[in-house]
Amino acid sequence: MSLDVPPALLDQAERGEVDEREFVDCVRTSLPYAWDMISSLVAQLKVDGGKFADNQVPPPDEHARGQLLRALASDAIRGSLERHFGVRLAFQNCHRVAVFPLEASTEEPLARFTSVRAQLLNQSPELRDC
Repeated sequence: MSLDVPPALLDQAERGEVDEREFVDCVRTSLPYAWDMISSLVAQLKVDGGKFADNQVPPPDEHARGQLLRALASDAIRGSLERHFGVRLAFQNCHRVAVFPLEASTEEPLARFTSVRAQLLNQSPELRDC
């Protein structure tokens, strides 16, 4: 299961619309490694500026890797995180997460990061089975 959903949040979903802040909190508590990684990248981007901030360090274990995969593979989770943090997220391999500001000036760096070329250049034997 991707998320540890509190009964009250599940009740909301069964009745209709869900409060996105509560959903984001569910993501935060269910996927702490992914949350911390994205939060730290957003903070780094704000402090350092630049076109984007990214992580190039593989997760410490399979549990952490699974959290990143679950957070970024789900359109609902990923979209909620992007809205919450006010960024665009990009993802390569099993660990390389990047955050981009929403400004139009980051379109070219985002396109480069998410290109087929960048994906191929980001390959390594150590990440073969991640």
